[in-house]
Amino acid sequence: MYVYGPVPSRRLGRSLGVSPIPPKTCSYSCVYCQLGRTTQLRAGRKSFFPKEDILAEIVESAPKDGTDYVTFVGDGEPTLNKDLGWLIQRTKEELHLPVAVITNGSLLFKEDVREDLSQADVVIPTLDAGNERLFRIVNRSHRSISFKNMLQGLIDFRREYSGQIWIEVMLIKDLNDTTMELQGIKQAIDMINPDRVYVLIPIRPPAEPWVKPSDPETILKAQEIMGSAIPVTGLETGQFGLGEFSDARQAILEIGSRHPLRREQVAEIEREFSMSGVVRQMVENKELVNVEYNGEEYLLPGHFARGR
Repeated sequence: MYVYGPVPSRRLGRSLGVSPIPPKTCSYSCVYCQLGRTTQLRAGRKSFFPKEDILAEIVESAPKDGTDYVTFVGDGEPTLNKDLGWLIQRTKEELHLPVAVITNGSLLFKEDVREDLSQADVVIPTLDAGNERLFRIVNRSHRSISFKNMLQGLIDFRREYSGQIWIEVMLIKDLNDTTMELQGIKQAIDMINPDRVYVLIPIRPPAEPWVKPSDPETILKAQEIMGSAIPVTGLETGQFGLGEFSDARQAILEIGSRHPLRREQVAEIEREFSMSGVVRQMVENKELVNVEYNGEEYLLPGHFARGR
């Protein structure tokens, strides 16, 4: 299954998610990643799946009651799929919906990646560091990707691209949220000149258990340093699209593997299918594992939790 949702997005509203890459395949292994540690760390692009199959599922899964964006995000880094440009173009032709790409921005120094993303309406890259040292600590990139190349790719893309660029900065307590590090990130952002800057904190269980979200006071400081940065620090709300699932168990496992679910979200999915006892049985069978993070309780698919 390549398509999931629509899911509630704190930035994109009602978003139909598309994953064009295998699970945990990425050019980074970020310490805060909600999908856990990267198991396939790579920087080379390839066709992972038949592009026609991905497109067919996108068209078939598009909700009749509308969606705000079709979002290529994946279970890792979507720009690793060399068919991404074709998929964006054909999705827009078939559905006449805006397309967003959520990317770590690591491969934008490659001309073919910039060309592929040029067809999207919104591109949302990550920028969590302002120097090579912090970049390696937070993002743990593939050895072939340097901070300098990554940043230059974002600068070049901004010069060439006519759509919206929204930079995301993930703040981690006592790591990249000091005044010095925030000023370095701000300098890099100014070189890119994006349309928006979002300040985020980890809200779901991260790859590394020591990762903690920045304090509210530090988030305010980050906004002050970065100017017009928009905080995105609350939990997402809204319902998940469940039309493609046959039962609650399938929906919980599929959605939870890509979008870690809070206990109340799992319970809501069970109710939507007018079923009872499903979640309890899944916990007893260890198909779901309870994980607490930052005062919230999550139920993660067992195979997903073990991979952390």
